[in-house]
Amino acid sequence: MPTKVVFKDDMKIITPKLYKVILLNDDYTTFDFVIEILKTIFKKNEEEAINITLKVDRDGSAEVGVFPYEIAQMKVERTHSIARSAGFPLRARIEEV
Repeated sequence: MPTKVVFKDDMKIITPKLYKVILLNDDYTTFDFVIEILKTIFKKNEEEAINITLKVDRDGSAEVGVFPYEIAQMKVERTHSIARSAGFPLRARIEEV
């Protein structure tokens, strides 16, 4: 059986679509809890977490990161799960970039 040689110029690189994770404001979730979610799930440092939390409070929502679909979905599900366990109605959603 002959061997097929594939040259780099013939290769098609497929990059996944990216999705924004957006955190939504509510009147019950505490600032401290939102900051902790941003630090643990989204790997934000203290200053970034505080600034995002203030933006969510001021504007009603804020982008917290851009990820491939599966990762974005997992982060939203983890956010919802941890928030419900703590008794908070915190919500996040994803949007295609």
